[in-house]
Amino acid sequence: MYARKKGNYEPLLGKKYASYAVTSSSLKGAVFYLVSGHGGPDPGCIGKYQGKELHEDEYAYDIILRLGRELLKRGAKVYFIIQDKKDGIRNQAVLNNSKRETCMGQEIPLNQVARLQQRCDAINRLYRKDKSRYKRAVFIHVDSRARHNQTDVYFYHAPGSSKGKRLAKEVQRTFRAKYDRHQPNRGFDGTVSERNLFVLRKTNPVGVFLEVGNIQNAQDQKRLVIADNRQALANWITLALEKDFRKK
Repeated sequence: MYARKKGNYEPLLGKKYASYAVTSSSLKGAVFYLVSGHGGPDPGCIGKYQGKELHEDEYAYDIILRLGRELLKRGAKVYFIIQDKKDGIRNQAVLNNSKRETCMGQEIPLNQVARLQQRCDAINRLYRKDKSRYKRAVFIHVDSRARHNQTDVYFYHAPGSSKGKRLAKEVQRTFRAKYDRHQPNRGFDGTVSERNLFVLRKTNPVGVFLEVGNIQNAQDQKRLVIADNRQALANWITLALEKDFRKK
């Protein structure tokens, strides 16, 4: 298994970002299991941007790393379930594709059910060991729809999970408030719904599943290819997690 953390140093974040200062205790006692979609032999959705391919797994991973760093800075315990020893946080528009990703050091299988079960098992093993009263899983994916179909970030929780619904609603409210502030005439149409997804159904912690945009749509691609936008997504999710943690 690749080393998770040494003091205030997380090598998965990459050389430039591996060192971080804990600037707050707002999430002290919270545990997060962060999962970027796909990886290894499965790139997920593929879009085209300026003649180059955008692979879902690379952008989901970059956002997850940025989210994890923000959570660590606030005193949380963070597990990166999908890992790439080489690719830390990257600021390029087009992120190079690779198949290096592992599930905490284990090769990711090509079979979809085996792949999803592997990451669920990893989360549940860690969940059983952690004594925290607040443990949450965050899954980040990128959707693929018709090119003309622009979408806002939208959110899923497990069927019947009241805490999952509360968390998803908190993230939705936070995103809506941020859009109202920064783009007051835009509005925000991201929805919250329950969905019987494998990873939500088979994992023990309360979870929220985010689809951060349509990889085929030119406007949604700006959410992915602009590094500051990927960071904004991480910042807003962090803010929502802080609010949910205070309500625990």
